[in-house]
Amino acid sequence: MPFVLYLLGLAVFAQATSEFMLSGLGPDIARDLGVSIPAAGWLTSAFALGMIVGAPAIAVLGARWPRRRTLLVTLTVFLAVHVAGALTSDFTVLLVTRVLAALANAGFLAIALATAASLVPDAKGRATSVLLGGTTLACIVGVPAGAVLGQYLGWRSAFWAVAIISLPALLGILRSVPSRGAGPATVGRFHIRPRLAVLLLLGALVNGATFCSFTYLSPVLTEVTGLGVGWVPLMLALFGLGSFAGVTVAGRYADRRNDRLVLVAGGILLVGWCTFALTAASVVPTVLLVLLQGGLSFAVGSTLIAYSLYAGSATPVLTGGLATAALNVGAAAGPLLGGPAIEAAGFRGPLWVSAALVGVALVAGGSIKLVDREGPG
Repeated sequence: MPFVLYLLGLAVFAQATSEFMLSGLGPDIARDLGVSIPAAGWLTSAFALGMIVGAPAIAVLGARWPRRRTLLVTLTVFLAVHVAGALTSDFTVLLVTRVLAALANAGFLAIALATAASLVPDAKGRATSVLLGGTTLACIVGVPAGAVLGQYLGWRSAFWAVAIISLPALLGILRSVPSRGAGPATVGRFHIRPRLAVLLLLGALVNGATFCSFTYLSPVLTEVTGLGVGWVPLMLALFGLGSFAGVTVAGRYADRRNDRLVLVAGGILLVGWCTFALTAASVVPTVLLVLLQGGLSFAVGSTLIAYSLYAGSATPVLTGGLATAALNVGAAAGPLLGGPAIEAAGFRGPLWVSAALVGVALVAGGSIKLVDREGPG
């Protein structure tokens, strides 16, 4: 893989750390800026909304620029608003910086996916795994590190850390991404073909299943499995390790473009969520399934994104934007569905919702040929 892909992955690591780290910083931010904890939660909602809206919007605008310029502009904005967020004492300003950071993040990821696909056109799966590997590493390393920084140095230090991590990626992209050969994309002729539409739907469903259970994993572990709160960080890290392994392995198989492979993996994922829901009161199955479901969830999800890039290879920038939006729709919808499930069925509810979402994805995926080995969608 070209070294520039790992620089893009470093930027994605910083951005994913920023997206998830507020889960551990909200109370400190609320106390420091004089707002309620629910109000501090708006920072997370604003980021999610910015990601959903920003991915296709920035991709359309960025499609008119050379990709290196778009990558540099979006990453520079992302870095700058984290500096502004670290310096501000006004909650409204911080809220605005989160929206701008999400817009920049979404635009960067959309262009990065397109750039990665163009650099290795016959290995889109492996290229996608490098970028999404940055997200899984953020869950393992970045978010816990942000929580530790917030605890000992204050929440602003986590914002500074994200800005500092982004700087070498910015300089590396400036030096390593070709200034030519990745020019503006054609916008006017773009339309979503059936295969691409289904793949985007599948990506949203699988990611929704992942984040539905991941969001409520802590109460599942403490209230259903009976583990102490001290086990929660370890189990979250275990889920993250499984995710990183799943993304890495999937990158090597996604480029085979085998429908049966991803459908079989999806079937095992469905069985895994059902088994998790049925055995969540037992420690050993829970530990094994946290690792397995983390791996399968991200393996299937990243493979679907790679398939989307193949299906939309005629307009890679816009396809990257839509794929980014689909992932974030799932990440936002999953927890929203999990909440009522807890009210109805207790803390096992989100696990059953995850199973249902994967089941719908399998039905939809079985209705269409996922990958055309002869050409784009």
